[in-house]
Amino acid sequence: MKIQSDYSLKPYNTFGIDVKAKLFVRFESVQELQEILRMPELKQEQKLILGGGSNVLFTQDFDGVALLNSIKGIEVIHEDDQHVYAKAGSGEVWHDFVLYTLQHNWGGVENLSLIPGTVGAAPLQNIGAYGVELKDVFHELEAVHTETGEVKTFDNDTCQFGYRESVFKNKLKGQYIVTAVTFKLHKEHHLNTSYGAIKTTLEEMQVKQPTIQDVSAAVCHIRSSKLPNPKQIGNAGSFFKNPEIPLDEFEQLKAQFSDIPSYPVSETTVKVPAGWLIEQCGWKGKVLGNYGVHKNQALVLVNYGGAKGDEVRKLAYDIIASVEEKFGIRLTPEVNIL
Repeated sequence: MKIQSDYSLKPYNTFGIDVKAKLFVRFESVQELQEILRMPELKQEQKLILGGGSNVLFTQDFDGVALLNSIKGIEVIHEDDQHVYAKAGSGEVWHDFVLYTLQHNWGGVENLSLIPGTVGAAPLQNIGAYGVELKDVFHELEAVHTETGEVKTFDNDTCQFGYRESVFKNKLKGQYIVTAVTFKLHKEHHLNTSYGAIKTTLEEMQVKQPTIQDVSAAVCHIRSSKLPNPKQIGNAGSFFKNPEIPLDEFEQLKAQFSDIPSYPVSETTVKVPAGWLIEQCGWKGKVLGNYGVHKNQALVLVNYGGAKGDEVRKLAYDIIASVEEKFGIRLTPEVNIL
């Protein structure tokens, strides 16, 4: 366990922004993390937890200690006739965990295939895709308190999950570091193929009786066709949340924009695709020097190489302003801007 100074974070953020951390250290176990948190020279430093770096936009150097989470391992801690409770280290790559569940024929996370990031980051923002959210398969997580080093267990209720939200992004922000997550997975599979293009893609694949492996393959195909690979073009996936607005407000918009799409959230609320709103404002495919909006998905802001974080941030807020001016809807970034 080595503390390094003036350390480049470019390899640790999928936007590929070249910034530095004043201090950098990697931990591979709960014990190592607790030891780091006890170090007098780090006690007062601002702390940044890094996993896959797929949900962060750096706009400046980090004046503190960046902690790289490398806690690995997957184990079954309990199972019954219907369920398997699988516990994964928070430093596991999320998609590697999904592949592990598919290899063992455990259902529940197949719709969440190919989402970038780590297991530990998944509950923080309640990741979701194609009709499934992490909270649907979540059992509990373990986390270390940054001040006391105490390990605490959080269940579904105490995590206070919402749309791309949890208690760790609000009331407990910066207070805990997730070290392990336990999932309640299904032995009997309940496929969700109604959302997005999954059903159409399965038909194109000529799959008539899909398995969880087929659903995962379809999701991977859809995501790969729409979203750029961060290893080739710097990006953090979807930059904005899909806004949820009151039904009466949506009806007013529909009277003006008849083709506006929506998804029901409740009897009084609908979700409007942020990508559609951004595209209607003319941003899709726009290139500004060495950064811009992806040509296939308006939700994705990209760094073509050498862009600065504050340039991407300005682009994001220019998009927010134009969508608000045209539709009266204020978009919220899904990515953490630091």
